[in-house]
Amino acid sequence: MGNGDIRVRGLAARAGGWSARHRWAAVGIWVLFVVLAMGLGSAAGRVDVKDSDQLKGETHTAARIIEDAGIDEPAGETVLIQARGGDLKATDSEFRDAVNAVVRAVEGTGRVTEVTSPYDTKTISKDGRSALVQFDVRGEPDTAGERIEPVLKAVERVQQEHESLRIEEIGGASMMKTFGDAFGDDFKKAEYSAVPVAFGILLIAFGALVAALLPVALAITAIMATMGLMGVVSHFQPMSETANSVMLLVGMAVGVDYCLFYLRREREEREAGRDAQTALRIAAATSGRAIVVSGVTVCVAMAGMLFTGLAEFEAMGLASLMVVAVAMVGSVTVLPALLSLLGGRVEKGRIPFLRRRARAGGGQDSRFWTAVLRRVLAKPVVAVVVATGALLAVTAPALGMKTQQLTLDQEFGDSLPIVQTYNRLNDAFPGGSEPAEVIVKARDINAPEVKSALADFRDRAVSSGVSRGPVEIKLHDAQNVAFVYVPLVGGSDLDKAGASLDKLRDEVRPATLGRVDGVEAPITGQVAGSQDFNDQLAGAVVPVFAFVVVFAFALMLLSFRSLTIAVTSIVLNLLSVGAAYGILVAVFQHGWGASLVGAEGVGAIITWLPLFLFVILFGLSMDYHVFVVSRIREARLRGMTTKDAIRHGVVTTAGVVTSAAVIMVAVFAIFGTLSMQSMKQMGVGLAAAVLIDATIIRGVLLPAVMALLGERNWYLPEWLHRLPDLTHDETPQAVAEASARAGEGEPLKV
Repeated sequence: MGNGDIRVRGLAARAGGWSARHRWAAVGIWVLFVVLAMGLGSAAGRVDVKDSDQLKGETHTAARIIEDAGIDEPAGETVLIQARGGDLKATDSEFRDAVNAVVRAVEGTGRVTEVTSPYDTKTISKDGRSALVQFDVRGEPDTAGERIEPVLKAVERVQQEHESLRIEEIGGASMMKTFGDAFGDDFKKAEYSAVPVAFGILLIAFGALVAALLPVALAITAIMATMGLMGVVSHFQPMSETANSVMLLVGMAVGVDYCLFYLRREREEREAGRDAQTALRIAAATSGRAIVVSGVTVCVAMAGMLFTGLAEFEAMGLASLMVVAVAMVGSVTVLPALLSLLGGRVEKGRIPFLRRRARAGGGQDSRFWTAVLRRVLAKPVVAVVVATGALLAVTAPALGMKTQQLTLDQEFGDSLPIVQTYNRLNDAFPGGSEPAEVIVKARDINAPEVKSALADFRDRAVSSGVSRGPVEIKLHDAQNVAFVYVPLVGGSDLDKAGASLDKLRDEVRPATLGRVDGVEAPITGQVAGSQDFNDQLAGAVVPVFAFVVVFAFALMLLSFRSLTIAVTSIVLNLLSVGAAYGILVAVFQHGWGASLVGAEGVGAIITWLPLFLFVILFGLSMDYHVFVVSRIREARLRGMTTKDAIRHGVVTTAGVVTSAAVIMVAVFAIFGTLSMQSMKQMGVGLAAAVLIDATIIRGVLLPAVMALLGERNWYLPEWLHRLPDLTHDETPQAVAEASARAGEGEPLKV
């Protein structure tokens, strides 16, 4: 078990010691770093992921053709005119009057172009009860939602004049505006509320205003610095708004956690009678080391997203990796400097009642966890069987997990009128709301053989059963590009629409456009994008899983020099992730207990979530694991038996792990309150996994497994002894003795 002569060493100990001796320099360097990072980011500007870089495959090829041709496809809008009941048909004069009124109304706004009548484009449903007026919004498509309101109001006025008909508008711009109005502030409120929620929980945990402010302040400055760095890095790896939100989420979680670990250890040593200097150096050598090991492991896990080949995932992974690294560095440098500066003033702003609770819940003898540990360690076999059985039972639903891109009605339910319009449009014109788009590039788009192939493609798309039509062809003569819009049979049912897409790609296209030399005809659109995304993600699962697991295993092996600890770490984390998957499937796919979290069973998990959750959870789970196991190992090095070391390590870390978990669960649960089902899935999945990890895994299963293994916990085969020794075992006695020598005039070597 021993590692030779114990001495004060290690990166965290050196950094903490330097910062404590050069307090103002450390604080000044941190402030300068944050300001410079923000300034550089602001000056550089941020480059976001382009459509052509989002995916590989045909979707990427289509986006590249459009981009190279310089075609800025406008935001398209559709007005659905539908008889409410009775025998009214599109051929009746009343129906025609309404169509003409819609055409005049939207043209009169001056905000649209290319307005088409259903009588010209044949966009009339088979039953004759529905028709579509289609047009494009003038100006940049990305900002079309800001200019669509006059058009929406014009359509509403026509609706008021024709009560026997249903007249509703839907399209990219109107959806952009509707969702921006309904949910735009939703995200901002969720992001901004994370800070006061975390602060409130820290106030309860510490019982002092200044102590509660420190972790929040460090997390916020780490996030600010990372936002600036994202601007600089985006010129090499484009970023996105999603990456920004994930970075904030992860940054707040780990930033607060790392400070919490450090602060709690420093206060614990003070309460044990250490002087301020010694307590700070013990915290740097012990909790500081745990933070470094945990931070590096989380960074490795986040780096797994870089192996997906998906630009959005790569942006999220890099942004998360950066904020974890910044928070880790801040925790082991500026935090000890601030604690050294503040001294006893870190207890300023005490709240008497909360102070008593903080002492009761976070001290050496947490009553609840002491009672739990007594039972777990008395019967470890029973604890392992019961806890593992419970986790496997929770994981079981994950075996039937179905992933897909959520359709509009799955994502938002039918609470919004525009979602109801979406459903009615798909019922009347299957696939009409989200047609497949065939981007045809030719040397001469007007060449006879190309025109003939386009006409043949349009006819075969309908005759083959892929589409019920109408298939629209829009030519861009100057660029020699044609856009072909094919409404897919299956509509919003992505499984059926996917089968239609496969037939379009594999049968219709080769028999028509594929016969003309020099013609490219990649197929894109919502259904195609979803399918290409799924295919690419499926190919990335094994490399990402392998990378994260192998490197996490290696880091744990090197950090604890124990093959047993490394193996059990991976197994326990996988159990935690599996349980999160099971809860997601049970709640959101099957709808079991969905109403308890304000959700509904939508029959599927959004495609990107399982891999995203694996990477995030595997990283964050290491926070608690490294912290708890480090404390157990420290106690074992001090001469305790393994069983006593387990009891000591779990009980003494119970308060900080509970506080950290409550903060993470609360922050993640905020995202579970959003209206979008995908955000609910992410929030609930993360919150549930962290809760399970901090309670069943770390409080029951970990100590039970370690108790069963006994001295085998520290097993390292002889052939692995040549591995680098990164344990840096620091004990309070070793640090205290070093501090004492330093106080007598001997330089403290850190």
